[in-house]
Amino acid sequence: MHKRGWSNIAVIGALSLALAACGDAADEPAAPAGEVAEDGNPALPAVPVMGPERKIIAFGDSLFAGYGLDPRDAYPEKLENALRAKGVNADVINAGVSGDTTAAGLQRLEFTLAAQDVQPALFILELGGNDLLRGLSPEETKENLGKMLAILQGQKVPTLLMGMRAPPNYGPEYQAQFDAIYRDLAKQYGATLIPFWLEDIYRDPALFQSDRIHPTADGIERLVASTLGDVEGALPPLEGG
Repeated sequence: MHKRGWSNIAVIGALSLALAACGDAADEPAAPAGEVAEDGNPALPAVPVMGPERKIIAFGDSLFAGYGLDPRDAYPEKLENALRAKGVNADVINAGVSGDTTAAGLQRLEFTLAAQDVQPALFILELGGNDLLRGLSPEETKENLGKMLAILQGQKVPTLLMGMRAPPNYGPEYQAQFDAIYRDLAKQYGATLIPFWLEDIYRDPALFQSDRIHPTADGIERLVASTLGDVEGALPPLEGG
């Protein structure tokens, strides 16, 4: 994650100034050393987690389920950690199922919502990649996603739609139809949109596992960093905030 710290030059300079200021006071007790981050630089103070719990459902396929990864490295878990590090009292539920198409997601959506004891503060919808892999028609994908968004809109659940993009080898007509799905549906149903949520990593093979489909743990870290602001922005403001 993007840990900030002083550069080595700044640290050396700060130490030099501190030694010069001490002068003849070397016999005085030294101040306790500050905590050090993993990169060896001084750690920034932790931001306290505040406010009521914000439940977020991360509903998708293997890209959310954490295929090939330690469960702690899956996107929902890393997202929760990142939000809490910024002071957001987030509880991100991993509702990713490997292999799910939009049709499978539609079948389990209402059950997933009904199983929650409180209405989620945000629903992240990430599906469509398996439709691409199976060569399903863009019309079918759009219909299924539209039905899911209609259900979420009807239950007044704020939604963040994670867009996908068709590769060029599918042909320009298919590509144009598929790529327009997420933009058009987000506008129709008032969902927040990330046009292509793999944008930050898809050009770098080192951030994907050997299947060239699923991100590595480092790839997930990059995705969390690049989408964190969108997730925060999609969260409704707290009442009275």
